[in-house]
Amino acid sequence: MTRPLSEFARYLRTETTGGLILLGAAAVALLWANSPLRDSYHALRDFRLGPEFLHLNLTVGDWAKDGLLALFFFVAGLELKRELVIGELSRFKQAVLPVVAAIGGMVVPALVALAVGWGTPGIDRVWAIPVATDIAFALGVLALTASNLPSSARVFLLSLAVVDDLGAIVVIAVLFTTGFDLVAVAVAVAALALYAYLQRRRVRTPWLYVPLALVTWVAVHSAGVHATIAGVALGLLTRVRADEGEAEAPALRLEHRLQPWSAAVAVPVFALFAAGISVDGDALGAVFTTALPVAVLAGLLGGKVVGILGASVLAVKLGAAEKPRGMGWRDLAALSVLGGVGFTVSLLIAELALPEDGSELAKAAVLIASVTASLLAAALLLRRSKVHARISDTVSSGAEPQTPAGGEPPGPPNCDTL
Repeated sequence: MTRPLSEFARYLRTETTGGLILLGAAAVALLWANSPLRDSYHALRDFRLGPEFLHLNLTVGDWAKDGLLALFFFVAGLELKRELVIGELSRFKQAVLPVVAAIGGMVVPALVALAVGWGTPGIDRVWAIPVATDIAFALGVLALTASNLPSSARVFLLSLAVVDDLGAIVVIAVLFTTGFDLVAVAVAVAALALYAYLQRRRVRTPWLYVPLALVTWVAVHSAGVHATIAGVALGLLTRVRADEGEAEAPALRLEHRLQPWSAAVAVPVFALFAAGISVDGDALGAVFTTALPVAVLAGLLGGKVVGILGASVLAVKLGAAEKPRGMGWRDLAALSVLGGVGFTVSLLIAELALPEDGSELAKAAVLIASVTASLLAAALLLRRSKVHARISDTVSSGAEPQTPAGGEPPGPPNCDTL
C-alpha cells in the first residue's frame, strides 16, 4: 500500500495544484496588504534575521525571494536540462526558438518603454522594468488554464522565462549592482565546478551535495548577483541520463523529491511576500496618468507580445527555428500574452531603479500589467485548450475532421486553420 505521505507528495507535484496554491497566496497577500492589518504584514515581511558576517541578515521577504525561490529555480533548471538533452529541446531548431523569443521579449519591451517615457527623468533606468517574465506565476496560470495544450507549450514557456530571467539578472548586475565581490564569484565558480565533477564521477551522497549547494548559493548572493541564478546553474549541471542499472537519473530523482516542496512551500511563500503591494484609488489613477508607470504598462502589455511573437515568427520564417511540436501560431500568441506577467524580477528592478515614492507607482504598474496579462492569457489559453481537446477527441474517435468553410482540411494539432 502506498504511504499517505507519498500520495500527498504526488498530489502536490501536479501543476494545477501548485498553480492554485500560488494564486491563492498572491490573493491573500493583496488582501492582507490592503486591509486594516496591513501593518502586521509589513512588520512580518520586513523582519530581519540571519548572520550579518555572511551578508545574510535579510528580511523575511528577501529570504523568500532570494532563498526559497532558488529552490524553484533549481527545479526549473533540472527540467530545462532534461528537455535540452533528451526532451523537446534536444533538436537545435526547437531549442533556439525560446531563446530568440526571450531576446525579442526583452528588447522590444525596453524599446517600447523608452519610446513612451522618452524625456521623462528616470526613464534611463525604468526601461529595464518590463524586460522580465515571471516564471512561477506564468507557469501557474498555464497549468490552470491549458491542460489540453501539448506539453511543448510548457517547455517553450519555461525555456523562454528562464532565458528571460537570466537576461534580467544580467541587466540588474550591470545597471544596479553597486558592489561586485570577485572573491565570492571565484568561490561560486569553484563550487559549481566541484558539483559538476561529482556528477561526472557518479557521486550520489547528499552529505556532499547539500552543503555544496548552500556554499554556492551564499557565494552567489555575496557576489552581488541575484541568488536564484545559483539554482539555475546547479540544475543545469545535474546529470539527466540514467546509467545502466540505474532506476532514475539524478535530475529526475531530485525533481520528484523537490517539486512538492517547491510547489507547496517555496513559491507560495514567495508570492505571499512579493504580491503584498498597497493599492488605493489615488495610486491607481496616477499609474495611468504618469509617464513612467505608463511606460512600464506599455512595455509589459504591448512590448512583450510583439517581441515574443514577432521574434518567433521571424525565426521560423527565416528557417532558423521550428515551432514547438503540436502548436500553432495562435497558441504561441496566447503564450506571448502570458509573457507580460513581469512580477518578481520586474518588482525587484522597480525597487532598484527608483526612489521609494516613484517605485511604488512603478510597482503598481507591474502589478496591474501582470494581472491584466494573466487574465487575457487565461482567456486565450482556455479557448486554445478547448480547440486541442476537440482535436484530440476527433482523432481518438477516428472521425474525419470537419473542414472549415472556405478553408483547408485541418491537419494535426499544430495546424493554424483551427
